[in-house]
Amino acid sequence: MTPELFVTNFNKNFTGVSATAANVIRQQAKHHDLRLVGHPLPGCPDPITASDAKRLSRKAPVGRAFAIWHVRRNPEMRVAIWARDVLQLPIRIVFTSAAQRLHSAYPRWLISRMDAVVATTERAAEFVPHVRAVVPHGVDTDLFTPAADRATAWAATGYGGTMGIATIGRIRPEKGTDLFVEAMLRLLPDLPGATALVIGRAGGKHDAFQQKLQDQIAAAGLSDRILFPGEVPAAELPALMRGLSLVMQMPRYEGYGMAPLEGMASGVPFVGSDAGYYQAFSAQGRTGSIVPIEAAVDAAEAARAILSDPDKHAAMSRAVREVAQHSFSAAREAAGIGAVYDALWSNT
Repeated sequence: MTPELFVTNFNKNFTGVSATAANVIRQQAKHHDLRLVGHPLPGCPDPITASDAKRLSRKAPVGRAFAIWHVRRNPEMRVAIWARDVLQLPIRIVFTSAAQRLHSAYPRWLISRMDAVVATTERAAEFVPHVRAVVPHGVDTDLFTPAADRATAWAATGYGGTMGIATIGRIRPEKGTDLFVEAMLRLLPDLPGATALVIGRAGGKHDAFQQKLQDQIAAAGLSDRILFPGEVPAAELPALMRGLSLVMQMPRYEGYGMAPLEGMASGVPFVGSDAGYYQAFSAQGRTGSIVPIEAAVDAAEAARAILSDPDKHAAMSRAVREVAQHSFSAAREAAGIGAVYDALWSNT
């Protein structure tokens, strides 16, 4: 029998797109006859190959005029278009778009061939055609949960100190890693128990950028308190998040940005630049502080205001979990995407 839903993941690396896809797939698998196509994702069904997906799509699912292929990257769109238009398989293609800027020419052409587009923000919807719904990414609130005791959870990470602050993502100028480091150089001397983590990897052309940052940290005598552990495996990230006291994300550009949400679901407030969907996450300051782009000094002050006031930190820690559950859960995202599927199926 033909499954009704195929979700593609052609990138072998675990990226932000991979994380958002995995969050939704774990929810969708509860409600759809679903196949993951490509590379594995944590907590998701074992994947099949693209060839297997095309073979299984030769006939329409029982009770449906077509199966749906949900894609998120250029190579995935290309394969799906070939399957639908050249092989003439009974499928329709749904694409999730998070970019808050104009795509280049080739992706624009690919996106123009989609049957439906789900935008993650109102801003992202302005740059793509065929938008059927705006559905914000959600976090898996069953996977990311608050610690029973934050101090114990932080001690278990082995990074030292009495509290943790982290930025999570690729190490490069666009992600504002240098702004995080600048903020920590200003903040940590006033917070003797704090340890800062730069979670992620530079890779190739950005290795020199990382080395420059580490040289600045060494010159300030903080190499034992601003650490570069590299990438954290997806399965280990929830435990790390539980132990943190603050997430700080300072990108110069961000399409959406999942790290604050993963922290929020874990009971961790955030400081973020005015990028991605961070303003919406902040709930008018109840869950996080938003500072201008490039404003490392403001970020350090915002972090100090949160971390030096135990009552404020405790109130924000309660609020972040509530907002994540009620407004930005993966279950909510899956339901919004499911409505797009249903609209496609019902219009045949």
